[in-house]
Amino acid sequence: MSTAPTVRFHHISLSVADLPALEAWYGRAFGLDRVEERLELPDAGVRTVVLSNPGDPDGLRVELVQRPGSEPAAPADAFAATAVQTYTHLALHVADLDAAFARLTGECGAAPVSSPAPGVTDGMRYAYVADPEGNLLELIGTTAPSGAGPTAEAS
Repeated sequence: MSTAPTVRFHHISLSVADLPALEAWYGRAFGLDRVEERLELPDAGVRTVVLSNPGDPDGLRVELVQRPGSEPAAPADAFAATAVQTYTHLALHVADLDAAFARLTGECGAAPVSSPAPGVTDGMRYAYVADPEGNLLELIGTTAPSGAGPTAEAS
């Protein structure tokens, strides 16, 4: 019996209209201000940047890809991506769900989609926001089961 290879998540890629604006937003919103890579493919008309958090080199990476003339795939309804078979959102574990939701929808300008609420799994809570171009982001926080207080969480 063969053994499956070890697999680890590397990055998520988002197609964006305004590369500099989204690069600045993801840096401000999530601390993704380390540029791991920039690439221009002039023949394809594509520019990319891969961002990460300098304090967490093995953590979240987001690749932003800009192609002039691209159009948003989803209409104003943030959950519209579920109507087609594609990736629908990026889920992020946050240490303090309420604080993250307030910060993102306040000082960072994310659009609130779904306020913090209990999840299906005992002790899980979630919320949804949309980045400035409408990409859906799920924020996940946890609490101790049965209201015993917050658990120790990584941010």
